[in-house]
Amino acid sequence: MKKIIKYVIIDILRNKIMLVYTLFLLLFSFSIFNLEDNSAKGLLSLLNIILIIVPLVSILFSAIYVYNSAEFLELLVSQPLKRRTIWLSFFYGLSASLAIAFMIGAGVPIMIYQSNPTGFMMLLSGILLSVIFVAIAMLAAVSTRDKAKGIGITILLWLYFALLFDGIVLLLLFQFSDYPVEKFMVAVSALNPIDLSRILILLKMDVSALMGYTGAIFKDFFGTQLGLLISVLVLFTWIFVPAMLSVRKFKRKDL
Repeated sequence: MKKIIKYVIIDILRNKIMLVYTLFLLLFSFSIFNLEDNSAKGLLSLLNIILIIVPLVSILFSAIYVYNSAEFLELLVSQPLKRRTIWLSFFYGLSASLAIAFMIGAGVPIMIYQSNPTGFMMLLSGILLSVIFVAIAMLAAVSTRDKAKGIGITILLWLYFALLFDGIVLLLLFQFSDYPVEKFMVAVSALNPIDLSRILILLKMDVSALMGYTGAIFKDFFGTQLGLLISVLVLFTWIFVPAMLSVRKFKRKDL
């Protein structure tokens, strides 16, 4: 397993797309912090990039990498290795590579300008989002042989989590505006890891007042130690469930 993980990490870190992704995050992060007079404002500007670009790159790159490694996977399956070991090795390798790229690209500037609990929360959220969307991408990739269809599914999933989910939530809030649905929204936020990460970071930045009464509800729950622990556990669940489902599908897949 260690040899496969090492091979995947080295192969990905030498990939030009991954180098461009890392340099983009690095240059953009330093630019934002240097342009803003207040580094806290820079962190807020960087938040939107992390919540959009990181999931997009993670889910697309992972799906394409899995499809391009089809022959290598077939070779590994022909060896006396468990399929679970092979698939998890790819998952760990992809997750580690994207997490390293994020840590170098966004982590270094954040630690220089905002080495506080808010900065650490943003780092944790970025790493978890990277791993979550690797797991989702691998589940999508193992579900269909067609590369174009698989990549299309990953793009649709990203669009849902990044854009469509918020629209659906706003529509529900508008339709049921006469009812006290704010507490219900706390549970709904767990259905989207991007939204959950956004809430955790905004609460750490103490700008929940901008979210109105709903923000106060979120602060009462997510602002507590128990709420923070549950939120992090939910994010880890978003990693575990898709990863285990993809392992199950890969073990039964006819290569």
